Amino acid sequence: MFGSFIGVLVVLVVVFVIVGIVTGNLFYVVKQQHAVIIERLGKFHRIVGAGFHAKIPFVDRKAATVSLRTMKNGFNIDVKTQDNVTIGLEVSAQYHVSYETGSTPQQSGVYKSYYMLQQPVAQMRDFITDALRSSIPVYTLDEVFAKKDDIARDVNDTVSEQMTAYGFTLVSTLITKIALPAEVEDSMNQINAAQRTKAAAQDLAEADRIRRVTEAQAEAEAMEKSGEGIANQRKAIAAGISDSLATIQETGVSAAEANQLFMFTQWTEMMGEFAKAGKASTVVLPSDFTQTAGMFEQMVAAGAAGRDATVPPARPQQ
Repeated sequence: MFGSFIGVLVVLVVVFVIVGIVTGNLFYVVKQQHAVIIERLGKFHRIVGAGFHAKIPFVDRKAATVSLRTMKNGFNIDVKTQDNVTIGLEVSAQYHVSYETGSTPQQSGVYKSYYMLQQPVAQMRDFITDALRSSIPVYTLDEVFAKKDDIARDVNDTVSEQMTAYGFTLVSTLITKIALPAEVEDSMNQINAAQRTKAAAQDLAEADRIRRVTEAQAEAEAMEKSGEGIANQRKAIAAGISDSLATIQETGVSAAEANQLFMFTQWTEMMGEFAKAGKASTVVLPSDFTQTAGMFEQMVAAGAAGRDATVPPARPQQ
Protein backbone atom coordinates (compact mmCIF):
# COMPACT_ATOMS: atom_id res chain seq x y z
CA MET A 1 0.00 0.00 0.00
CA PHE A 2 2.76 2.41 0.91
CA GLY A 3 4.68 1.44 -2.21
CA SER A 4 1.68 2.24 -4.35
CA PHE A 5 1.40 5.67 -2.76
CA ILE A 6 5.07 6.36 -3.46
CA GLY A 7 4.60 5.29 -7.05
CA VAL A 8 1.62 7.56 -7.53
CA LEU A 9 3.51 10.44 -5.93
CA VAL A 10 6.47 9.93 -8.26
CA VAL A 11 4.17 9.84 -11.26
CA LEU A 12 2.50 13.06 -10.13
CA VAL A 13 5.86 14.75 -9.65
CA VAL A 14 7.03 13.67 -13.08
CA VAL A 15 3.81 14.87 -14.67
CA PHE A 16 4.09 18.11 -12.73
CA VAL A 17 7.66 18.63 -13.94
CA ILE A 18 6.76 17.80 -17.52
CA VAL A 19 3.83 20.22 -17.47
CA GLY A 20 6.01 22.88 -15.87
CA ILE A 21 8.67 22.48 -18.55
CA VAL A 22 6.15 22.51 -21.36
CA THR A 23 4.31 25.58 -20.05
CA GLY A 24 7.52 27.39 -19.08
CA ASN A 25 6.50 27.75 -15.43
CA LEU A 26 9.41 25.80 -13.97
CA PHE A 27 12.66 27.36 -15.13
CA TYR A 28 13.40 30.97 -16.01
CA VAL A 29 16.35 33.24 -16.68
CA VAL A 30 16.88 36.73 -15.26
CA LYS A 31 18.88 39.14 -17.44
CA GLN A 32 21.83 41.21 -16.29
CA GLN A 33 20.90 44.46 -14.44
CA HIS A 34 17.43 43.12 -13.70
CA ALA A 35 15.71 41.64 -10.67
CA VAL A 36 12.61 39.46 -10.51
CA ILE A 37 10.05 39.53 -7.71
CA ILE A 38 8.62 36.06 -6.95
CA GLU A 39 5.25 35.71 -5.27
CA ARG A 40 4.00 32.43 -3.80
CA LEU A 41 0.28 31.99 -3.75
CA GLY A 42 -0.18 35.75 -4.19
CA LYS A 43 2.20 36.73 -1.38
CA PHE A 44 5.70 38.15 -1.70
CA HIS A 45 8.23 35.37 -1.46
CA ARG A 46 11.68 36.50 -2.61
CA ILE A 47 13.76 38.62 -4.99
CA VAL A 48 16.15 36.92 -7.41
CA GLY A 49 18.97 38.45 -9.40
CA ALA A 50 20.51 37.71 -12.79
CA GLY A 51 21.00 34.02 -13.69
CA PHE A 52 19.16 30.69 -14.13
CA HIS A 53 16.42 29.94 -11.60
CA ALA A 54 13.56 27.54 -10.93
CA LYS A 55 10.19 27.96 -9.29
CA ILE A 56 7.27 25.81 -8.36
CA PRO A 57 4.78 25.79 -11.22
CA PHE A 58 1.30 27.11 -10.44
CA VAL A 59 2.46 28.02 -6.93
CA ASP A 60 5.16 30.57 -7.58
CA ARG A 61 4.86 33.30 -10.16
CA LYS A 62 7.01 36.15 -11.44
CA ALA A 63 5.18 39.20 -10.14
CA ALA A 64 7.48 41.73 -11.84
CA THR A 65 10.76 42.15 -13.61
CA VAL A 66 12.47 45.29 -12.36
CA SER A 67 15.18 47.01 -14.39
CA LEU A 68 18.17 48.26 -12.42
CA ARG A 69 19.51 50.43 -15.25
CA THR A 70 19.40 54.21 -15.16
CA MET A 71 16.33 55.47 -17.01
CA LYS A 72 15.29 58.82 -18.39
CA ASN A 73 11.99 60.62 -18.33
CA GLY A 74 11.38 63.97 -20.04
CA PHE A 75 8.42 66.32 -19.80
CA ASN A 76 7.43 69.97 -20.26
CA ILE A 77 5.89 72.35 -17.72
CA ASP A 78 4.86 76.01 -17.65
CA VAL A 79 6.00 78.23 -14.79
CA LYS A 80 5.86 81.95 -13.97
CA THR A 81 8.86 84.03 -12.93
CA GLN A 82 9.02 86.79 -10.34
CA ASP A 83 8.56 89.45 -13.04
CA ASN A 84 5.34 87.73 -14.25
CA VAL A 85 6.73 86.11 -17.39
CA THR A 86 5.29 82.69 -18.20
CA ILE A 87 8.00 80.41 -19.56
CA GLY A 88 8.09 76.80 -20.67
CA LEU A 89 10.67 74.44 -19.19
CA GLU A 90 11.84 71.23 -20.80
CA VAL A 91 12.89 68.95 -17.93
CA SER A 92 14.80 65.69 -18.08
CA ALA A 93 15.11 63.37 -15.06
CA GLN A 94 17.59 60.48 -14.80
CA TYR A 95 16.75 57.86 -12.17
CA HIS A 96 17.08 54.19 -11.28
CA VAL A 97 15.74 51.74 -8.75
CA SER A 98 17.68 51.95 -5.51
CA TYR A 99 20.46 49.38 -5.19
CA GLU A 100 20.05 49.13 -1.41
CA THR A 101 19.20 45.62 -0.20
CA GLY A 102 18.38 46.43 3.41
CA SER A 103 18.39 44.00 6.29
CA THR A 104 15.26 42.33 4.90
CA PRO A 105 13.91 42.03 1.33
CA GLN A 106 11.03 44.32 2.31
CA GLN A 107 13.55 47.13 2.95
CA SER A 108 15.24 46.81 -0.43
CA GLY A 109 14.83 49.29 -3.25
CA VAL A 110 13.39 46.66 -5.61
CA TYR A 111 10.63 45.78 -3.16
CA LYS A 112 9.69 49.42 -2.49
CA SER A 113 9.76 50.41 -6.18
CA TYR A 114 7.13 47.76 -6.98
CA TYR A 115 4.91 47.65 -3.92
CA MET A 116 4.98 51.25 -2.61
CA LEU A 117 3.65 53.22 -5.62
CA GLN A 118 1.22 52.34 -8.37
CA GLN A 119 2.75 54.79 -10.87
CA PRO A 120 6.17 55.78 -9.53
CA VAL A 121 7.32 57.64 -12.67
CA ALA A 122 4.20 59.80 -12.74
CA GLN A 123 4.62 60.49 -9.02
CA MET A 124 8.22 61.50 -9.51
CA ARG A 125 7.18 63.85 -12.32
CA ASP A 126 4.60 65.45 -10.02
CA PHE A 127 7.23 65.95 -7.32
CA ILE A 128 9.62 67.65 -9.77
CA THR A 129 6.86 69.84 -11.21
CA ASP A 130 5.76 70.95 -7.76
CA ALA A 131 9.36 71.73 -6.71
CA LEU A 132 10.02 73.76 -9.86
CA ARG A 133 6.81 75.75 -9.55
CA SER A 134 7.76 76.56 -5.98
CA SER A 135 11.35 77.59 -6.86
CA ILE A 136 11.01 79.55 -10.13
CA PRO A 137 8.66 82.34 -8.86
CA VAL A 138 11.41 83.72 -6.58
CA TYR A 139 13.68 84.41 -9.58
CA THR A 140 13.41 86.97 -12.36
CA LEU A 141 13.63 85.89 -15.99
CA ASP A 142 17.30 86.85 -16.26
CA GLU A 143 18.08 85.00 -13.01
CA VAL A 144 16.37 81.85 -14.30
CA PHE A 145 18.76 81.82 -17.27
CA ALA A 146 21.78 82.62 -15.09
CA LYS A 147 20.95 80.14 -12.27
CA LYS A 148 19.34 77.36 -14.30
CA ASP A 149 21.79 74.69 -13.10
CA ASP A 150 21.53 75.79 -9.46
CA ILE A 151 17.73 75.61 -9.60
CA ALA A 152 17.84 72.14 -11.14
CA ARG A 153 20.32 70.98 -8.48
CA ASP A 154 18.13 72.23 -5.63
CA VAL A 155 15.06 70.55 -7.13
CA ASN A 156 16.98 67.30 -7.57
CA ASP A 157 18.07 67.31 -3.91
CA THR A 158 14.51 67.93 -2.73
CA VAL A 159 12.81 65.32 -4.91
CA SER A 160 15.58 62.76 -4.36
CA GLU A 161 14.80 62.65 -0.64
CA GLN A 162 11.12 62.08 -1.40
CA MET A 163 11.73 59.33 -3.96
CA THR A 164 14.17 57.45 -1.71
CA ALA A 165 11.25 56.39 0.45
CA TYR A 166 9.71 54.73 -2.60
CA GLY A 167 12.82 52.82 -3.63
CA PHE A 168 14.12 55.17 -6.34
CA THR A 169 17.35 57.12 -6.64
CA LEU A 170 17.10 60.38 -8.58
CA VAL A 171 20.48 60.73 -10.29
CA SER A 172 20.00 64.20 -11.80
CA THR A 173 17.36 66.68 -12.85
CA LEU A 174 18.18 68.83 -15.86
CA ILE A 175 16.48 71.89 -17.30
CA THR A 176 17.39 71.33 -20.93
CA LYS A 177 15.43 74.18 -22.51
CA ILE A 178 13.75 77.44 -21.55
CA ALA A 179 11.06 78.52 -23.99
CA LEU A 180 9.98 82.17 -24.03
CA PRO A 181 6.86 83.80 -25.48
CA ALA A 182 7.55 85.24 -28.94
CA GLU A 183 7.05 88.87 -27.87
CA VAL A 184 9.38 88.47 -24.88
CA GLU A 185 12.06 86.86 -27.02
CA ASP A 186 11.81 89.71 -29.56
CA SER A 187 12.11 92.28 -26.78
CA MET A 188 15.19 90.58 -25.35
CA ASN A 189 16.79 90.48 -28.80
CA GLN A 190 16.12 94.19 -29.25
CA ILE A 191 17.60 94.96 -25.85
CA ASN A 192 20.71 92.94 -26.65
CA ALA A 193 21.03 94.65 -30.04
CA ALA A 194 20.70 98.10 -28.42
CA GLN A 195 23.33 97.25 -25.82
CA ARG A 196 25.73 96.03 -28.49
CA THR A 197 25.11 99.17 -30.58
CA LYS A 198 25.79 101.33 -27.53
CA ALA A 199 29.00 99.45 -26.77
CA ALA A 200 30.11 99.79 -30.40
CA ALA A 201 29.41 103.55 -30.35
CA GLN A 202 31.39 103.92 -27.12
CA ASP A 203 34.30 102.00 -28.62
CA LEU A 204 34.24 104.16 -31.76
CA ALA A 205 34.12 107.36 -29.68
CA GLU A 206 37.02 106.15 -27.56
CA ALA A 207 39.01 105.31 -30.69
CA ASP A 208 38.29 108.75 -32.16
CA ARG A 209 39.35 110.43 -28.90
CA ILE A 210 42.60 108.50 -28.85
CA ARG A 211 43.21 109.44 -32.51
CA ARG A 212 42.58 113.13 -31.83
CA VAL A 213 44.80 113.14 -28.73
CA THR A 214 47.55 111.36 -30.65
CA GLU A 215 47.29 113.82 -33.54
CA ALA A 216 47.33 116.79 -31.13
CA GLN A 217 50.37 115.43 -29.35
CA ALA A 218 52.11 114.82 -32.67
CA GLU A 219 51.23 118.32 -33.88
CA ALA A 220 52.47 119.87 -30.64
CA GLU A 221 55.75 117.97 -30.89
CA ALA A 222 56.06 118.98 -34.55
CA MET A 223 55.47 122.65 -33.70
CA GLU A 224 57.98 122.41 -30.89
CA LYS A 225 60.57 120.95 -33.23
CA SER A 226 59.67 123.54 -35.90
CA GLY A 227 60.11 126.37 -33.39
CA GLU A 228 63.47 125.01 -32.37
CA GLY A 229 64.44 124.82 -36.04
CA ILE A 230 63.35 128.42 -36.71
CA ALA A 231 65.19 129.64 -33.63
CA ASN A 232 68.33 127.80 -34.69
CA GLN A 233 67.91 129.18 -38.22
CA ARG A 234 67.64 132.74 -36.94
CA LYS A 235 70.66 132.24 -34.75
CA ALA A 236 72.57 130.98 -37.75
CA ILE A 237 71.41 133.93 -39.89
CA ALA A 238 72.38 136.40 -37.19
CA ALA A 239 75.77 134.74 -36.84
CA GLY A 240 76.21 134.82 -40.63
CA ILE A 241 75.28 138.52 -40.83
CA SER A 242 77.67 139.35 -38.02
CA ASP A 243 80.49 137.47 -39.73
CA SER A 244 79.68 139.10 -43.09
CA LEU A 245 79.72 142.62 -41.63
CA ALA A 246 82.95 141.89 -39.81
CA THR A 247 84.54 140.66 -43.06
CA ILE A 248 83.37 143.75 -44.99
CA GLN A 249 84.65 146.12 -42.32
CA GLU A 250 88.06 144.47 -42.44
CA THR A 251 88.44 145.82 -46.02
CA GLY A 252 88.36 149.39 -44.72
CA VAL A 253 84.69 150.11 -45.44
CA SER A 254 82.86 152.12 -42.80
CA ALA A 255 80.09 150.59 -40.74
CA ALA A 256 77.36 152.62 -42.48
CA GLU A 257 78.65 151.66 -45.91
CA ALA A 258 78.91 148.03 -44.88
CA ASN A 259 75.29 148.04 -43.71
CA GLN A 260 74.14 149.61 -46.97
CA LEU A 261 76.11 147.06 -48.98
CA PHE A 262 74.65 144.18 -46.99
CA MET A 263 71.09 145.49 -47.33
CA PHE A 264 71.58 145.92 -51.08
CA THR A 265 72.82 142.35 -51.39
CA GLN A 266 69.79 141.04 -49.49
CA TRP A 267 67.49 143.21 -51.62
CA THR A 268 68.90 141.89 -54.89
CA GLU A 269 68.61 138.30 -53.69
CA MET A 270 65.01 138.91 -52.68
CA MET A 271 64.17 140.44 -56.08
CA GLY A 272 65.83 137.54 -57.85
CA GLU A 273 63.75 135.00 -55.89
CA PHE A 274 60.63 137.08 -56.59
CA ALA A 275 61.37 137.02 -60.32
CA LYS A 276 61.88 133.24 -60.27
CA ALA A 277 58.49 132.69 -58.67
CA GLY A 278 56.75 133.67 -61.92
CA LYS A 279 53.61 135.03 -60.26
CA ALA A 280 51.46 137.46 -62.26
CA SER A 281 51.83 140.39 -59.87
CA THR A 282 52.72 144.03 -60.36
CA VAL A 283 55.19 145.56 -57.92
CA VAL A 284 56.06 149.26 -57.98
CA LEU A 285 59.61 149.92 -56.75
CA PRO A 286 61.77 153.03 -56.84
CA SER A 287 64.63 153.11 -59.32
CA ASP A 288 67.07 153.98 -56.57
CA PHE A 289 67.69 151.30 -53.93
CA THR A 290 68.35 153.97 -51.31
CA GLN A 291 64.77 155.17 -51.61
CA THR A 292 63.22 151.84 -50.60
CA ALA A 293 63.32 152.61 -46.90
CA GLY A 294 61.72 155.99 -47.48
CA MET A 295 59.03 154.38 -49.60
CA PHE A 296 58.21 151.89 -46.84
CA GLU A 297 57.98 154.75 -44.33
CA GLN A 298 55.65 156.65 -46.66
CA MET A 299 53.36 153.58 -47.01
CA VAL A 300 53.15 153.19 -43.23
CA ALA A 301 52.44 156.91 -42.78
CA ALA A 302 49.70 156.82 -45.45
CA GLY A 303 48.00 153.88 -43.77
CA ALA A 304 48.04 155.63 -40.40
CA ALA A 305 46.66 158.82 -41.93
CA GLY A 306 43.82 156.89 -43.54
CA ARG A 307 42.80 155.38 -40.22
CA ASP A 308 42.91 158.77 -38.43
CA ALA A 309 40.99 160.68 -41.10
CA THR A 310 37.48 161.76 -40.12
CA VAL A 311 34.58 161.65 -42.54
CA PRO A 312 32.70 165.03 -42.68
CA PRO A 313 29.02 164.71 -41.75
CA ALA A 314 26.51 164.73 -44.58
CA ARG A 315 24.76 168.04 -45.19
CA PRO A 316 21.06 167.95 -44.41
CA GLN A 317 18.78 168.15 -47.42
CA GLN A 318 16.62 171.23 -47.79
